[in-house]
Amino acid sequence: MRLDRRRSSIEIIADMLRLGEAGKTEIMYSVNMSYFQLQKYLNFMVERELIDKVKLGNPSVAYRVTKKGLTLLRHIDEILDTLNLKDDGEDTP
Repeated sequence: MRLDRRRSSIEIIADMLRLGEAGKTEIMYSVNMSYFQLQKYLNFMVERELIDKVKLGNPSVAYRVTKKGLTLLRHIDEILDTLNLKDDGEDTP
Protein backbone atom coordinates (compact mmCIF):
# COMPACT_ATOMS: atom_id res chain seq x y z
CA MET A 1 0.00 0.00 0.00
CA ARG A 2 1.35 3.44 -0.90
CA LEU A 3 0.33 6.13 1.55
CA ASP A 4 -0.48 9.61 0.27
CA ARG A 5 1.63 11.69 2.58
CA ARG A 6 4.26 14.34 2.88
CA ARG A 7 7.92 13.36 2.99
CA SER A 8 9.39 12.80 6.40
CA SER A 9 12.52 14.58 7.58
CA ILE A 10 14.37 11.29 7.17
CA GLU A 11 13.32 11.07 3.51
CA ILE A 12 14.39 14.67 2.90
CA ILE A 13 17.79 13.97 4.48
CA ALA A 14 18.15 10.86 2.29
CA ASP A 15 17.28 12.87 -0.83
CA MET A 16 19.95 15.42 0.08
CA LEU A 17 22.55 12.72 0.75
CA ARG A 18 21.82 11.05 -2.60
CA LEU A 19 23.09 14.14 -4.42
CA GLY A 20 26.66 13.38 -3.34
CA GLU A 21 28.04 16.88 -3.86
CA ALA A 22 26.08 19.98 -4.77
CA GLY A 23 25.67 23.67 -4.13
CA LYS A 24 22.77 25.24 -2.28
CA THR A 25 20.75 26.06 -5.39
CA GLU A 26 21.07 22.55 -6.83
CA ILE A 27 20.10 20.98 -3.50
CA MET A 28 17.14 23.33 -3.06
CA TYR A 29 15.70 22.57 -6.51
CA SER A 30 16.60 18.86 -6.63
CA VAL A 31 15.06 18.14 -3.23
CA ASN A 32 12.18 20.59 -3.76
CA MET A 33 12.50 22.71 -0.65
CA SER A 34 12.46 26.36 0.36
CA TYR A 35 15.61 28.31 1.21
CA PHE A 36 14.57 28.38 4.88
CA GLN A 37 14.22 24.57 4.93
CA LEU A 38 17.53 24.20 3.10
CA GLN A 39 19.39 26.25 5.72
CA LYS A 40 17.81 24.26 8.55
CA TYR A 41 18.73 20.88 7.03
CA LEU A 42 22.24 21.92 5.97
CA ASN A 43 23.04 23.15 9.49
CA PHE A 44 21.61 19.97 11.02
CA MET A 45 23.60 17.72 8.69
CA VAL A 46 26.90 19.63 8.96
CA GLU A 47 26.67 19.60 12.78
CA ARG A 48 26.25 15.82 12.71
CA GLU A 49 29.04 15.35 10.15
CA LEU A 50 26.74 13.81 7.54
CA ILE A 51 27.95 16.36 4.99
CA ASP A 52 31.00 18.61 4.73
CA LYS A 53 31.06 22.20 3.53
CA VAL A 54 33.60 22.40 0.69
CA LYS A 55 34.98 25.72 -0.54
CA LEU A 56 35.27 25.76 -4.33
CA GLY A 57 36.51 29.32 -4.51
CA ASN A 58 35.39 32.67 -3.24
CA PRO A 59 32.40 32.68 -2.61
CA SER A 60 31.48 29.31 -4.14
CA VAL A 61 30.63 26.57 -1.65
CA ALA A 62 29.38 23.03 -2.13
CA TYR A 63 28.26 20.36 0.27
CA ARG A 64 29.67 16.84 0.00
CA VAL A 65 28.34 13.69 1.66
CA THR A 66 30.71 12.10 4.20
CA LYS A 67 31.38 8.44 4.93
CA LYS A 68 29.06 8.76 7.94
CA GLY A 69 26.41 10.25 5.64
CA LEU A 70 26.73 7.37 3.17
CA THR A 71 26.32 4.87 6.01
CA LEU A 72 23.18 6.66 7.18
CA LEU A 73 21.82 6.74 3.62
CA ARG A 74 22.29 2.97 3.29
CA HIS A 75 20.37 2.41 6.54
CA ILE A 76 17.57 4.77 5.51
CA ASP A 77 17.23 3.03 2.14
CA GLU A 78 17.05 -0.38 3.85
CA ILE A 79 14.28 0.86 6.16
CA LEU A 80 12.32 2.46 3.31
CA ASP A 81 12.65 -0.77 1.29
CA THR A 82 11.50 -2.88 4.22
CA LEU A 83 8.45 -0.68 4.76
CA ASN A 84 7.75 -0.50 1.02
CA LEU A 85 8.02 3.30 1.20
CA LYS A 86 10.90 3.81 -1.22
CA ASP A 87 9.80 6.00 -4.10
CA ASP A 88 10.58 3.87 -7.16
CA GLY A 89 8.02 5.56 -9.39
CA GLU A 90 5.47 2.80 -8.87
CA ASP A 91 2.59 2.34 -6.49
CA THR A 92 3.02 -1.18 -5.18
CA PRO A 93 0.69 -2.94 -2.77
